Amino acid sequence: MQSIILLALLTLIVQGCHMGSRMTASLFAIELGANPFLLGVLIAVYSLFPLLLAVFTGRLCDRYGSRYPMLYGVAVFGLGLLLPYAWPSLVMLYASAALIGVGFVLFNVAAQNLAGGLGPPEQRTRNFSTMGLGYAAGHMLGPLVAGYAIDTRGHAFAYLCFALLALLPVAMLARNRSLNVAPHAATHDRGSAFGLLRNASLRRAIITSGLVVTGMDLYTFYVPIYGHAINLSASTIGAILGMFAAASMVVRIVLPAVTRRYGVETVLSTSMFAAAVFFLPFPFITFVPALFALSFGIGLALGCGQPLTLNLAYNRSPPGRSGEVTGLRLTINNLTHISVPLAAGVLGAMFGVAPVFWASAALLVTSGVLSRDSS
Repeated sequence: MQSIILLALLTLIVQGCHMGSRMTASLFAIELGANPFLLGVLIAVYSLFPLLLAVFTGRLCDRYGSRYPMLYGVAVFGLGLLLPYAWPSLVMLYASAALIGVGFVLFNVAAQNLAGGLGPPEQRTRNFSTMGLGYAAGHMLGPLVAGYAIDTRGHAFAYLCFALLALLPVAMLARNRSLNVAPHAATHDRGSAFGLLRNASLRRAIITSGLVVTGMDLYTFYVPIYGHAINLSASTIGAILGMFAAASMVVRIVLPAVTRRYGVETVLSTSMFAAAVFFLPFPFITFVPALFALSFGIGLALGCGQPLTLNLAYNRSPPGRSGEVTGLRLTINNLTHISVPLAAGVLGAMFGVAPVFWASAALLVTSGVLSRDSS
């Protein structure tokens, strides 16, 4: 239990820095004159190297364990956070996003594989839910820290704050050798990672995961853009995103008990349909308390997505290939991360942010249908 709590703390810090940097990047890019298409490209760069490296990282974890990919990943991640502070420019935001993406995929694949491998299988839902609390807390605290830092000292200072915070997990991983799982024996006939998608139930779980995470990404990316358009301060935008994360924390505390009663697939499907309903009115609301309420509702619904899709994918992994499946899941996630924000950037440039929210709702409805059929 101590190891999963420590892993959740590491996840909180890294996810908080990641989410805070994404909010800072979008607002900083607007300040530097970027249009909606360039903003879409920026958020896509965050996912480019995770797309290319996720399966490779998963195979590294299967063969060598999780600790070193996590350690080296956080070091690269921190370097990416430092660049916009040292050289504040639009070009450096893109370079920063690339390095942050490399570091985050190394940490994220290894951490998720570690959570699934700690303890017996019957503890897996609890492990993913505990780790999910770390993700949710990071979602909440990262934008709040970013908003306060931007309002007080500017965008570059916010990046410096996150770079300094990233030193903590580097130190923790360098000193703690218990955060590891035994590597699997190498197999000679693995085949292509994408061959794993021939398993229909695993395929649906991975595609559902990609749609869920894309909905979350578009929400956290376009809320700052929408908030800026209706003249909200950075602190208020951070608080709106913080409500989303707070709701994710709440739902993940009760998630193990709820899934035991109703089943993973039923809970996942119902939550995705509910999230789609909450997305529809968002771009028509300018009253801040109403935005808080909608954000909380979206957080309750989408907060179920990550731990449940992780659980489904891990449970359906072939023996000795859980890291590879985790990497494949993140590859599919990042494929949608790249394509959907680019499409959303074009859509936003042509028609405004409202169709982006509606497209997100359509993606979530699709994920609800797929998860309902995944049993």
